[in-house]
Amino acid sequence: MHIQKKAHSSLNLAKNDSFDTPEKKVTHTHSHNQESNQKQSIQVDVTNYNHPPNISKLIPVSKIYSAYKLLKNVVTRTPTQKSMKLSEYFGANVYIKREDLQIVRSYKLRGAYNKIISIPENERHRTIFCASAGNHAQGVAYVCNLMKINCIIYMPTNTPSIKFNAVKSWGKQYVQIELVGDTFDESFRASREKCNTENGIYVHAFDDEKIIEGQGTIAVEVLEDINEDQVDFMFFPVGGGGCGAGISSYFKQVSPQTILIGVEPEGSPSMYEAIKQQQIVELETINTFVDGAAIKKSGAKPFDILNSVLKEVVLIPEGHVCTTMMKLFNEEGILVEPAGALAISALDKFKDQIKGKTVVCLISGSNNDLGRMTDIRMLSEIHQGLQYYMFVNFFQKPGALKQFLIQCLGPTDEVTNLEYTRKNNREKGPALVGVKVKKPQDFEAMKNKMEELKITHRILQPNQEIFKMLL
Repeated sequence: MHIQKKAHSSLNLAKNDSFDTPEKKVTHTHSHNQESNQKQSIQVDVTNYNHPPNISKLIPVSKIYSAYKLLKNVVTRTPTQKSMKLSEYFGANVYIKREDLQIVRSYKLRGAYNKIISIPENERHRTIFCASAGNHAQGVAYVCNLMKINCIIYMPTNTPSIKFNAVKSWGKQYVQIELVGDTFDESFRASREKCNTENGIYVHAFDDEKIIEGQGTIAVEVLEDINEDQVDFMFFPVGGGGCGAGISSYFKQVSPQTILIGVEPEGSPSMYEAIKQQQIVELETINTFVDGAAIKKSGAKPFDILNSVLKEVVLIPEGHVCTTMMKLFNEEGILVEPAGALAISALDKFKDQIKGKTVVCLISGSNNDLGRMTDIRMLSEIHQGLQYYMFVNFFQKPGALKQFLIQCLGPTDEVTNLEYTRKNNREKGPALVGVKVKKPQDFEAMKNKMEELKITHRILQPNQEIFKMLL
């Protein structure tokens, strides 16, 4: 359908500019009272979301829509489903964009195809190089097999086996995998160096305009699918920022009243820090548990775009992500990877602001190794205050452990881990104790009893190095 873009001064649209885009009702106002209430309740400065973005920083709508038409016969048009459970819980119209149902089980195929198809035919004899924590690699492998182009993919050594095996399966004889480093950033540096040496073609996971255009096609589908008058909130995960940059570019030009919320794992806040410091930063260390969004350094182009439309990015603790994953599986029958649960995890922080609104959350992928589910369940229970690991200093005398078990634990408390070696030459000796309780208040009662008996303890936190022994 060919329509004329509506003139709107805040968007600085050229009068003669037109493009093929789905018809969508757009409302350009947002009440001052709503903005004030949101600003008081959440970390992000919501008033900035409603200021006109710097259009020169955004990917043009015409380019994203061209990518959309190009991809239509290659990618799966994933559903934008209304979640009845989430809608009822939050008192809102909550939709989930199911990119976990994409061909390679993540949105990354969109950008990979849009980038690789743009390579001139006389250049396709050169080897393609890329680095990925798993999902981008699958998209690149799929496209290279489709187009019969050789590629060498660098992945971190700790990549989940499901992603590693999927890359080999999608790429077949056209893909070679190199496992290098512990993080995406280390793999990226090695792949870039090799690409330069071999005169290859580099397909970046997020810092490339063609990649961003492809990921932006998600927004085209969302706005075509939603039957509401407008989308009030759009939540999306942020790693390197390519997906968020594409979605933001399209929304801010077609549905400018939509409040865009980027969501990052607390343990790898690269975009959060970049926007906070108003420059690209490289984090010294990151938590790679949410592997699909664990990036030390955000992309320059995504930063320019997101910095234009977001004041900050919401950070979600890894344990909260795990809780969302468990709820999605148990209540909705949806199995997602950690990064795929980020957007929905952020709804809790916005529960007052989204009440009565139309909300869309992007489920970015479902490449999760079932072998991780034990750790995911444990981290979820720790986040909810139902599971604790601690060092307990017992008096080195007969009956000390028995006293702890009988007098400190309640009738429904459960010991899940116990490592204890008695030291005869010491007054006290530490034991590693894991306990599970029915509700957080039960652990408070346990702590009070330990204090009465003068049994000291130190609770271990998931972000401590020693905690890795338990995972």
